[in-house]
Amino acid sequence: MTIWIILAIVIILAIVYITTYNGLQNAKVYTEESWSQIDVQLKRRNDLIPNLVETVKGYAAHEKETLSQIVELRNQLTQVPADDHEEKMKVSNQITDSLKTIFALREAYPDLKANQEFGKLMEELTNTENKIAYSRQLYNSSAALYDRKLLTFPSNIVANIHHFTKVEYLVTPEAEKEAPKVSFKD
Repeated sequence: MTIWIILAIVIILAIVYITTYNGLQNAKVYTEESWSQIDVQLKRRNDLIPNLVETVKGYAAHEKETLSQIVELRNQLTQVPADDHEEKMKVSNQITDSLKTIFALREAYPDLKANQEFGKLMEELTNTENKIAYSRQLYNSSAALYDRKLLTFPSNIVANIHHFTKVEYLVTPEAEKEAPKVSFKD
């Protein structure tokens, strides 16, 4: 009789162990998949940038420095190793800041504002920037779930045995957290 009890306990422990391990693997894969969504959106934005640059070139010749900077950052982003998430986000944030300058050109150049191709590109880029922001939120949520599993019992035991490691959250750069300065004086 005791052999059956011991056997039942061993079977239950094996099931708990396997279930916990699979839960950790699922959380890890989901975190990796959510990072790949960010990569997909970054690639989409990179594909749109040459069209934007060509469209703006004719209207804003004196903005060549900004356009060159965007192209340089785009090229730099393609050279960042796939697993260097921090550097990818750093360069991506610089591209976003540079694109804001291009978005502002619309007001300075009425002909550019009326250009349908520019309008479509701006809409596509705005949608892509929104998707990047959403993908970053999804990544941080999945990273939180995964990291929580690494810290809670009994999955923390299984995680330590199999050397699962914590993933880092994507953080907003300090400069972007500052409130914009507003002045009502002309």
